[in-house]
Formats: sequence, structure tokens, C-alpha cells
Amino acid sequence: MKNTSLVIMAAGLGTRFGGGIKQLEPVGPNGEIIMDYSIHDALEAGFNKVVFIIRKDLEKDFKRIIGGRIEKVAQVAYAFQELEDLPKGYRVPEGRIKPWGTGQAVLSVKDIVKEPFVVINADDYYGKEAFRSIHDYMTETMDTEAKVYDMCMAGFILSNTLSENGCVTRGICRLNGDGTLSQVTETYDIERKGNRIFASDEKGNSVLVSPDQHVSMNMWGAPPSFLEELERGFPAFLDGASGNLKAEYLLPKVIDSLIQKGKARVKVLETRDKWFGVTYQEDKAAVVAAIRDLVEQGAYQENLYDSIGR
Repeated sequence: MKNTSLVIMAAGLGTRFGGGIKQLEPVGPNGEIIMDYSIHDALEAGFNKVVFIIRKDLEKDFKRIIGGRIEKVAQVAYAFQELEDLPKGYRVPEGRIKPWGTGQAVLSVKDIVKEPFVVINADDYYGKEAFRSIHDYMTETMDTEAKVYDMCMAGFILSNTLSENGCVTRGICRLNGDGTLSQVTETYDIERKGNRIFASDEKGNSVLVSPDQHVSMNMWGAPPSFLEELERGFPAFLDGASGNLKAEYLLPKVIDSLIQKGKARVKVLETRDKWFGVTYQEDKAAVVAAIRDLVEQGAYQENLYDSIGR
């Protein structure tokens, strides 16, 4: 069996860990959080290691609240995303508060992950289909030695990823005829207005998007060599971000740049599963109801991890 890792970006959970942080709101019948369901689905699909990206100051509480529980059912490792974790010769600019984005977060696992991996957000529910498709691609198709990075992503349908309680940000995707990714563009303030969906581009211009549009939910499958690319690209990003205290080294932008340069090929694996998450406090009731429905339909056991053993 090929080794594959689930990498979870959880460094942005907040300093008051467990004290009303939206990502840690219990949504399952036994107090499970959304992350529990992603881990369960990944292990069920065949992933055999879980890597949590957190902040060092959250380590003790994180292990108490979820890490210790997952260690009973899977191999677990921890990586740490810190503002000060910069290449040699670089310093944190005065006034910078937040770490450097999802690209820096994933870069933090470079000494831990030596196998193909999928990266996800801690606070999004992705569904079973995406994990199965990505795991199958990694173990049956992915060429980890290819000169062009052989990657994949879960292609969600935009209408399945909207919140009823406010705007969301998504990576709007354009596809080539062979089902590979041609371009991914970070798009903001996406919301439904009647039968139409509106959004804003990076310049704040209003754009109309199709409800059937493929979007990225930051669920990327990559070979371990991709981590070397992130490491090489980080200094150039820092040089270009000089003076911008909010600039972020973002996975979608890194991957899009590699595609445009002919250095990456990303297979889009369409999933019709419906996303949900607690983007707004008002979302919680809908998430609880959705999980309850999935349990009643038999998608999950009430005692979540019983189906994969403890």
C-alpha cells in the first residue's frame, strides 16, 4: 500500500483555542467538529497519516481537544506555522502580525511529508467523494518523478459551496478540454442574489459567475517534490511583498503561476458533494442539521470512528 498524507491547515484557529472559535464548534451528535469528519473520510479513503499545521502556542490545547483523539486511530504528526519562520537573511517587517498564508503553511511540513499528500482547510466539510477521488489519483495515476508537477484538485460546483448567510471567497477555475486546470483566480464576495451569483475580482470589480462553475476549496493533491517548489518560491514572494504588510503566499496563486509557466499539470476531479462550513455564526444550525441527516442516511455512524477502528 502506498503511503499518503492528509495535511490540515489549522494554524488560523485563534489564540483562545476552544473558547468560541468557529472551527471548533461541535456539530456532530457526540460533539464532533467539522475536522473530525474530514479526517474520518480521508482515513476511510485510504490515507494513512494525518499532519496538523498549527501554531506552537496552540500545541498543548490542540492535542487535548482533537490531536489526542486522532492519535488513537491514525499516525499523527505536527508542523508549526510561525510568522518568524523565514528563509535565511529575511526578517519580519515591523508591523506585520499574521503569518504568510497557505503557501507558507504547507511549506512547514517539508521535513515531515515524504509522500504524496492532500492539503485541506480545517474548517471546511468536503464530503467523501473528493477524498476517494484524490486518493485514487495519487495511488494509481500520479507520477511523482515527472519533470512537470503532477497534481490534482477537488473541483467543486460553485452552487454547492455557497453560504446562505453571507459572502464567501472561492478559487474560480477554468479548465482545458482534457479536464486539467487552465487557470485559478481567487474571487471574493461571492453571493447569490435571486437566480444569479455575483462576485468581486481582486480589483473590486463586480463579476457575474455561473452556478455550474468549477471552484477550488483549497483541496489540492501534490507530490512531495512540490514542497521544494514552495521553498524555492518563498524568497521571491517576500522580495515582491516588500512594504505590503498583508501580502500572503497563497497556494492557488503559486499553483496558477506554475501552470502558466508549464511547470505543473493539475487534474480537476469533479465532485458533486455539497460543501458546508461555519463561515458565519448563523451557519452552525444548518451544519448541525446536515450532519444529522448524513448520520440518519448511514453515511456516518453516530460514534464516528467506529467504522475505521480505534
